Amino acid sequence: MKAVRFGEYGGPEVLRVDDVDEPHAGDGQVRVRVHAAGVNPVDWKIRKGAMAGVIPDAFPRITGSDVAGVVDEVGDGVGDASIGDEVFGSAVGGATGEYAVLDHYGAKPAGLSWAEAAGYPVAVETALRVLKLLGLSEGQTLIVNGAAGGVGIAAVQFARERGARVIGTASESNHDFLRELGAEPTTYGEGLVERVRGLSPDRVDLAFDAAGHGALPALIELTGSPDNVVTIADFTAPEHGVRITTGGDGRSWEALGQAAELHAQGRFTLPVAGIFRFSEAADAHRLSEDGHVRGKLVLVPDGLAGA
Repeated sequence: MKAVRFGEYGGPEVLRVDDVDEPHAGDGQVRVRVHAAGVNPVDWKIRKGAMAGVIPDAFPRITGSDVAGVVDEVGDGVGDASIGDEVFGSAVGGATGEYAVLDHYGAKPAGLSWAEAAGYPVAVETALRVLKLLGLSEGQTLIVNGAAGGVGIAAVQFARERGARVIGTASESNHDFLRELGAEPTTYGEGLVERVRGLSPDRVDLAFDAAGHGALPALIELTGSPDNVVTIADFTAPEHGVRITTGGDGRSWEALGQAAELHAQGRFTLPVAGIFRFSEAADAHRLSEDGHVRGKLVLVPDGLAGA
């Protein structure tokens, strides 16, 4: 099969489409014919070698983990999926191939496009995991730093569903979009404490840092304690006493089903910012690495009609 992979750490130019052996479903897994695969910041961080101390070196490596497709092989012990089912979830051994093996997956709602579904898994799992770590409850005020990215968008909507007030940082071009999601937008960067206090002078209970860029001191000041802040993007967190989560502290895969159900009810959206062919994977990585993407970037196999 064709797959996007890299044989050494480096820039987007190390990505290439190669012929590789097809993977097969093991116990508790399903294999899908891939219709779309999501691109996440962690993908280019792995490609650059920035995660080398967390994820073991393994070359060549097929990129990605988010995937949506049609089940064509079912492993032993699988009772919740059958051949022909449309699913989305997290791939084992890479997502950007003509086939991928999933160990965590959910049924794709009929009204969700392949590209949209491929953008869900990491974003919704991460968002729900952080909100659980924060202990968010109804009536609290949450600030989401980086609210217009994939994880931030998911966090805003999950938080609003839980009855929380949400203040979200983003560039001004994304403020109307955040208002549509029920968040109160503000810009990021210097002066954040004053801007947020202008919106919420009484209190901000919790903070979710989805973007990094040195926001942790401001978020601690706003919430009153590093215990009230969780980041997924700032690896200086231990210096500030802030928790950082990369998934090693437990996953929240129930988010797949929750997001699918909310989407079916018209109460959850995760827009697709761009669709690229496998042969254009380097362009997608460059765009993701540049930042300021509203929603998700998605890769589809070359020549797959209707992806």
